[in-house]
Amino acid sequence: MQQHRRPAEAAPAHAGAWYRQPVLWLGAAILVASLAGCVWMIVLGARHADVPLEDARPHTLLDMPMHAHDAPSPQDKPTRQDARDTDRRP
Repeated sequence: MQQHRRPAEAAPAHAGAWYRQPVLWLGAAILVASLAGCVWMIVLGARHADVPLEDARPHTLLDMPMHAHDAPSPQDKPTRQDARDTDRRP
């Protein structure tokens, strides 16, 4: 003899609504937490300013000086004889 099963009840129309999906709630929670973290880091950065470093080296960016050098004084310029000597290789 065959067993007869009841027909499955139709799921309500709002069963698949977006607010019933736990993955979307998890994604929303992670988004809100990351935005709150960004705001918190901005607030912390505004409260605590960086102390300038006392460094003997001049400021550089990618090993290039950030400020123009002064023109060399006439005493610092090499003479023609000195310039020729530097061109020669031993």
